[in-house]
Amino acid sequence: MLHITSLDDGLDVFKALGSEIRVEIVKTLLKNHSMNMNELASHLKITNGALTSHIKKLEDCGIVSVSMENGGHGNQKMCSVHLDSILIDLNGEKPDDKNVYRTQIRVGHYTDYDVYPTCGLASSTSIVGEVDDARYFAHPDRYNADILWFTNGYVEYAIPNFIPASQKIDQITISAELGSEAPGCNDVWPSDIHFYLNGKFIGMWTSPGDFGDVKGLFTPDWWYPNWNQYGLLKLLVINHNGSFIDGLKISDTCIDDFNLDYHSTMKFRMAVPRDAEHVGGLTIFGKTFGNYSQDIDVRINYSPAEN
Repeated sequence: MLHITSLDDGLDVFKALGSEIRVEIVKTLLKNHSMNMNELASHLKITNGALTSHIKKLEDCGIVSVSMENGGHGNQKMCSVHLDSILIDLNGEKPDDKNVYRTQIRVGHYTDYDVYPTCGLASSTSIVGEVDDARYFAHPDRYNADILWFTNGYVEYAIPNFIPASQKIDQITISAELGSEAPGCNDVWPSDIHFYLNGKFIGMWTSPGDFGDVKGLFTPDWWYPNWNQYGLLKLLVINHNGSFIDGLKISDTCIDDFNLDYHSTMKFRMAVPRDAEHVGGLTIFGKTFGNYSQDIDVRINYSPAEN
């Protein structure tokens, strides 16, 4: 997901999508997952030179990614859509960084868990322990994990709270690359992923699948090609108006329900309950896996507490 916080910041994206042929390129790639340059030029009935110019504009603003792959006729440039969604704030204001505390939480730094196979976790260099054995979620090497997955259950993280004294929390924003968990991978494998803060249900997002059609941009070379490769970057916001995923309201649970300040402990849980309609598991991608080089990113907006 691309989050544009002002119209000015989105100019390159708007210009890139201000062309009918470039919009058609994106639609074609979405339909076919990925295509090489020759296939794409032939499908669109344009020259390779013209296509190269259009692809560069889409690549420069992060809409499309291009990678080299070995094929039957040598190396090929493969094109695919890099983004799953674009969120635009129209108020034209950027967050005031003076009143924002930011931190990132490693995927393996959970403080509590209860998971069931298929399950596992891995660092950037190797599997931690053995797959489908939940005991290894307690292994000391879990702290180095940059990806974890399970079919049902939960993982819970302690959100660091180092906002200044005498401040109250007005908004919590959490972004993470998420997907379902199918045996191997399956692009159509829905899963109802539930979110909780301090034990209170925030809302749910249904992941559409466990994606493995192309290699994740940051997924290490040793990773198994028939396993999940990337997820979707989701933006969860809890503020005075409710809880939102990518700008869409998912519940009326709001930040005022928690009465959080600089003393507060915050526990964030991601879960797939056994009684969910779609029990398709959860995969969490860290900065050395998937399409986004980030861990679980947290931003806390605060302001002076009333006396």
